[in-house]
Amino acid sequence: MSRSAVVIGGGLGGMLAASALSQRVEEVTVLERYPLPEGPGPRKGIPQSRHAHILLPGGRDAIESLLPGIGSRLAAAGARVSSLTSLLTFGTEGWFRRWGRDSHPLTVCSRDLLDWTVREAVLEEANIAVRTTQVVGLLGSSARVTGVRLRDEDGQESDLSADLIVDVSGRGSRAVHWLKDLGITDVPESVVDSGLVYASRRYRIPKGAEDWPLTQVNADPFSGEPGRSANLVPIENDEWLVSLGGTRGGEPTSSAEDFTRFALSLRHPIVGELIAGAEPVTDVVLSRGTRNGRRYFEKARIWPEAFIVLGDAVATYNPVYGQGMSVAALGAKALQEELQRDGAGAPGLARRVQTAVAKPVDAAWAMSTSQDRQFPDVEGNPPNFAERALTRYVRRVTRVATTSYQVSSAMCDVTTLQKEAIWLVHPSLLLATLAGPLLPPLEGPPLTEQERAFFESYVSTAG
Repeated sequence: MSRSAVVIGGGLGGMLAASALSQRVEEVTVLERYPLPEGPGPRKGIPQSRHAHILLPGGRDAIESLLPGIGSRLAAAGARVSSLTSLLTFGTEGWFRRWGRDSHPLTVCSRDLLDWTVREAVLEEANIAVRTTQVVGLLGSSARVTGVRLRDEDGQESDLSADLIVDVSGRGSRAVHWLKDLGITDVPESVVDSGLVYASRRYRIPKGAEDWPLTQVNADPFSGEPGRSANLVPIENDEWLVSLGGTRGGEPTSSAEDFTRFALSLRHPIVGELIAGAEPVTDVVLSRGTRNGRRYFEKARIWPEAFIVLGDAVATYNPVYGQGMSVAALGAKALQEELQRDGAGAPGLARRVQTAVAKPVDAAWAMSTSQDRQFPDVEGNPPNFAERALTRYVRRVTRVATTSYQVSSAMCDVTTLQKEAIWLVHPSLLLATLAGPLLPPLEGPPLTEQERAFFESYVSTAG
């Protein structure tokens, strides 16, 4: 068994990587630049934690495999579980029907609560420790990384040796630059930036709406207009976390008055109508660093032994699609599987992990960028012929999914990272898609009788 491993980054992905390593390495040290909160509070360095987050089934299963029982711990802490096919979703092709089946469970809570619950579980392992410091470089050569160079608060630098180094330091990772210092200069990069601005605010859940479902009004990338969207997510402490998104030319602002007006002006006003009479708990917070960015580490001609990159340090996605946490979890699971197969000191381990990690990253990247490339003034390479053809087909799948549980469930399998995109062209689904919608589109949100009674009373009172 290897003696020591270092994890760069103490966020969700870093903690999951530390858990995977702790099963095969004697000592794991998590290096985090900022002190970690003792409870479910905001963590410096991740402003996106204030916005809506959803843990997809693929990510939930990956975390459960690393930390058995974590689902129960999250539930005890206040997290909720919602079926994806039971949400209120106004998609690009209209309202999705709600099938009343408990499939594709989503874990919903604040990012702070999720991070803290996972962190608490991981740090129960005796061989995992956290150290507050800044990593400023790698030690070793292009053949093998042997440790990291650190800088403390006083600016003093020191070296820390390790048998395995895993960078999970997020979208601000310096891995590409560190590798260049070692002579590895051929890591391709790609960016697709729609200019999305994310605005979020928390509200007290109104009386009578305690069981109101997660509600989404998605942007329409085919309208030729800026993409504008809203997500209303029931979280812990009887609160709604509402996040609004707008691409370049249609951005929300930090104004409380504009927040409600923006939600009311979307393709459907339901989120705006719900928050118009709700009690705000926080001010509006904005985030602008929302681009899709991909680093193809697996394509580098030379890759050093003992160095692995995971999570947002590999790729970041438009947060509207809710993929980042799940992809990070799947990356940690890939690390766990490779460690179990070959051990931490096996030759070529780092290259094999990097290749395995690329698989869920590619799936999430394709879904996110295929939509974002359609919005006006997007920065990045335009879609090629194959990507345009796939987008047209997926749009038809989406239209049929609003009327067919079979197609809707298959689409959910792919969007939740449980199956590969090739599943959408399975012969049975291909035939159902080509046959077209089975039912007419819904004229309004598919509310239950109880939800409709609350909504009509609530809106009339708020108005």
